[in-house]
Amino acid sequence: MLDVRRLRLLRELSYRGTIAAVAEAMTFTPSAVSQQLAALEREAGVALLERTGRRVALTPAGVALVGHAEAVLERLELAAAELAAAHTGLVGAIRVGAFPTATRTILPAALAALGRDHPGLEPMVDEIDPAEVAPRLRTGDLDVALVHEYDFVPAIPDLALDTEPLLEEPMYLASGDGGGSSARRRDTPGEAPAGHGGTPGEASVRHGGTPGGDVPARHGDGDVLARWRDASWIVSKPGTLCHTMTVRACQAAGFAPRIRHHIDDFATVLAMVAVGQGVALVPELGAADPPGGVRLTELPMRRRTQIAFRRGASAHPAVAAFTAALRSSLPGGGHARHAR
Repeated sequence: MLDVRRLRLLRELSYRGTIAAVAEAMTFTPSAVSQQLAALEREAGVALLERTGRRVALTPAGVALVGHAEAVLERLELAAAELAAAHTGLVGAIRVGAFPTATRTILPAALAALGRDHPGLEPMVDEIDPAEVAPRLRTGDLDVALVHEYDFVPAIPDLALDTEPLLEEPMYLASGDGGGSSARRRDTPGEAPAGHGGTPGEASVRHGGTPGGDVPARHGDGDVLARWRDASWIVSKPGTLCHTMTVRACQAAGFAPRIRHHIDDFATVLAMVAVGQGVALVPELGAADPPGGVRLTELPMRRRTQIAFRRGASAHPAVAAFTAALRSSLPGGGHARHAR
C-alpha cells in the first residue's frame, strides 16, 4: 500500500526539484525527506528518482505516480469537503492569501460579509505575491487565495490547483500631468507626454471609483509606451508578476525600461509619479484614488483576478462561503468588472 504522506512529498519534489526545497516547504529535515522517498520507492517496487548533480529528477515511473498522487490528493480534498458539509455551522480558521491591492480594496468588505453570515469562521489573511501562492496552497499553509495574471504574464498551470475567475480590470500608464490636477485624465491619441513638448488637449475627466463618468479612450499600448522609452520607470520588485508584466509590456513596445525605483505598493507608486520620479503601469484597483499631478492613460491590456484553491476544495463549506462573500462584495465603481 502506498503511503499518502509520501506521495505528497513526491508530488512536491516534482514541483521544487530538490530534496532541500521540499524539506523546507514541508518543515522536515532533508534526511527525513530522503528516507521517506526511499521508503516510497520500496513500496512502489520500482525506481522513482534519479539524481543529476544536486537536483533529483523523476523517472518515467515517478512522473506517472505523481499523476496518480494528484488524483488521490484531489479525492481527499473532496472527502474533507463532504465531511465538513455534514457539520452544523461553519467554525474554525480559514487561511486566506491575497496580493496587496486586493487586501486593500476587495477583502475588507468581503471579510465583513463573511463575519455577518458565518460568525464562527475566523479568517486569517496573509498578504502575499501571487507568484508565491501555489506552493503554499499545495502544502496547506493557505486554504484559498486571490491571485492575478496579466496579458503579458499568463498564469502557469498547476495540476494541484483550481481557479475561478473573479474580476478583470484595465491597466493604465501613470505619468505626471504637469497641471497638478487630482482628477484621472487621459492622453488623447498623438498627444505628447506632459513635460515633453506639445500642448495638452482637452482631457476627459473621471474621478476614481465614480460610476457614470467618462471612460478613457483606449489606444495601442505599444504606441503609448514607446513614447516613454527614455523616461525613468517605477516597477515592483524583481520576482513579482507586476515587475515581469511591466518589463514584458515595454519589451513588446520595442524597448527595455530604464528602471529607477522598485516599489510594490501602488499608492506609493502614484505618489512617486506625482512628484516626477518616473512613470509606471498600474491596474484599475491600484489607481482608485490618484494624487494630484497624475495622468492615467488607459491601455488595451488587462489584469485578471482569480480565486485559487486546492483541486477538490471548491465544495468545502468554508471555501465556498469565502468565495460567495467575495463575489457579493466586489467594487461597483471604475472599470473593474465581474468576470463571467
